Formats: sequence, C-alpha cells, structure tokens
Amino acid sequence: MFTGIVEEIGLIKSFDGEKLVVECKKVLENTKIGDSIAIDGCCQTVVSISENTFCANVSEETLRVTKGFKSASNVNLERAITPTTRMGGHIVQGHIDGVAKYCGNSKFEIPEDLEKYIVYKGSISIDGVSLTVASIENNIFSVAIIPHTLENTTLKNLKAGDWVNIETDILGRYVEKFLSVKNNSNITMDFLAENGFM
Repeated sequence: MFTGIVEEIGLIKSFDGEKLVVECKKVLENTKIGDSIAIDGCCQTVVSISENTFCANVSEETLRVTKGFKSASNVNLERAITPTTRMGGHIVQGHIDGVAKYCGNSKFEIPEDLEKYIVYKGSISIDGVSLTVASIENNIFSVAIIPHTLENTTLKNLKAGDWVNIETDILGRYVEKFLSVKNNSNITMDFLAENGFM
C-alpha cells in the first residue's frame, strides 16, 4: 500500500517487455528483494538490486491496464508504507484501473467505465501522485496541483495527448460492491447521496 506522495523521480534504464530496470537513489535506501515500489503508481516487486538500480518483472496484466514503460523515460517512485509512515496523501493500492489522456490545463479524459469512481473533491492517483479532483463533467476531470507537487513529480513534463496511469479511490469500489450485493440494511444510493457520500 502507498500514499501517493512521490519520493523520487527515477529513470527507466531498460525494459525488454518483461524485465524492468529503474535507476534511482533514495528509494533504494533500506530496500530489499521482495519489497514493493510503486512505479508511476503501479506496484512492482523488487527482484534484484544493484548500487543504483533495481529490477522488477512486469506481468502481462500490468502491461494491459497501464500506459506501459519506455526506456529512458522518467517515472515517479514511492516505497510501500510502513506502520510508522505518515499518511500524507490517500490510500493508494498500486493497482492501476486504466489510463487517461491529458487534455492540458490539469484536465484529463478518463474512460467512461471509470467515470463513476471520480468524485468532486475526492482523491485520485495519477502516475502514482495523490491528487484532489477539482471538477468533473462527464468523463473529463481536472485536478488541483500545487507548485511543489508539480516540481517534484513527472507531472511537470505532461503534454496534451500524453497518457497517464489512473487509480481511482478504493472507497468508491467498496461502496459499489456493497450496494451490488443483497443486504438487509437501509443504505441505498439515495441515502448515500442525501448524506453527502455521492
């Protein structure tokens, strides 16, 4: 599990379609084989470590739902949280839901099947960065990005038409699951809307 607070911008040294090699420094501190590191928001397991790189094996499922990995590109990195980690962002699982297209001006176009999970003033992870949804209209949403976040993440390099990894807030998925199964409670979609949960 992660917080969406990027620790370091790393560099993809190589990717052959399965083996991913990332150059970095800070996230290697106290990291060992078997640990999890979010790469642009995608949870990957460290399978080997050298002085300034780590390697991960990328699954077909990861490649199917993410924007993929390109050699010589910069990526946002975050180590998995520990029991003593401050929860500065929001709960990020590192399980990418899909990709969105950057439209410019902090706006993103998301697939229609993910639109229902985007909530005004809710949390969203974009390339592993915890952000707040500032507006949403149909399948276009915007986020609030402060200068510090822009300067310390790869978001500063985005150009219109670029693709980003998206992880929606897990709480929305739990609510959807709860409402989709038969239960004996009085909680309905109307109840949630009336009480400010939607």
